[in-house]
Amino acid sequence: MNKLTETINKIQSPDPELMEQAQAKLDDLTKPQGSLGRLEELAKQMVSITGDLSPVIDKKAVLVMAGDHGVVRDGVSAYPQEVTMQMVHNFLGGGAAINVLARHIGAEVQVVDMGVASEFEPNPKLMDRKVAMGTKSMTIGPAMDRGQAIRALEAGIEIAEMMINNGYDIIATGDMGIGNTTASSAITSLICNIKAEEVTGLGTGIDQKGLEKKIKAINKAIEVNDPDIGDGIDILSKIGGFEIGGIAGVVLGCAANRIPVVIDGFISSAGALIAYVIEPKCSHYMIPSHCSVEKGHRIALEHLGLKPLFDFDMRLGEGTGAAIGINITEAAVKILNEMATFSSAGVSEKNE
Repeated sequence: MNKLTETINKIQSPDPELMEQAQAKLDDLTKPQGSLGRLEELAKQMVSITGDLSPVIDKKAVLVMAGDHGVVRDGVSAYPQEVTMQMVHNFLGGGAAINVLARHIGAEVQVVDMGVASEFEPNPKLMDRKVAMGTKSMTIGPAMDRGQAIRALEAGIEIAEMMINNGYDIIATGDMGIGNTTASSAITSLICNIKAEEVTGLGTGIDQKGLEKKIKAINKAIEVNDPDIGDGIDILSKIGGFEIGGIAGVVLGCAANRIPVVIDGFISSAGALIAYVIEPKCSHYMIPSHCSVEKGHRIALEHLGLKPLFDFDMRLGEGTGAAIGINITEAAVKILNEMATFSSAGVSEKNE
């Protein structure tokens, strides 16, 4: 049995009895029932994910998966491909937005080279899981072969397991890759059965002409490759990216080990969609952070049955929204664990 199959087989549905116990605990806290809204829902989800009525968030990590995309040659991005490599160096130097937000919430940033089209000097802050030097152009054939897609998924699983074994209680997904909104739009269009123009946005800031090229490339890629909508590996291999596969693997690895995985923006949701097609039960372990400006993001979240925690008009990626999502999740857990109950505080309950 390979790593991917073994992981899929470990993913379980939530325990309804545990959800009831979490609700009873929340209802006994010194507040009107349900008055903390989404924080209460989130606390209950954390109980269900972890199997613990007093879940703990101690060690936090943001995994920034990086990879390049051959479809950039079709003129779908406002930035050259070298920016992926340059931004990886920025992450390693601690100067990117995700570094700032991770420091703010006390999380570690782990950068992973899943398939950047550049070589890097060895760096203890950079994990090398390079599948290839970027994907091929999905407008002329598959972005990668099936074996490479499985390698990307299993790399994500193994990284998630390594972080969990090192004591991390919550993991956030992040991304870097010029051209990856094109792959994400193609994945979202196919899986959600929505026209490409309805899920495709401006990405890093292309103009109207660039947007038309992007939509044309997505439609061509889906037509040329004809991915099997019921096979997440086939979808990933034909119209995906190595970093998207890594994110999908992280989601599956977290779900199999009952660890919450906080989903960032549009690219992370594309990885989540791939994971969902492979094993739908994994959606319960996903915590959606924000709703991106990228118009396909809300559609992807709705397909996954996820409601974002906030909407700050963000569209950077890197895991920036997910870092804030970790902070909100931590607040929900503290409410559950640290608030007094009516009996312990000597507060009268509501009149019957």
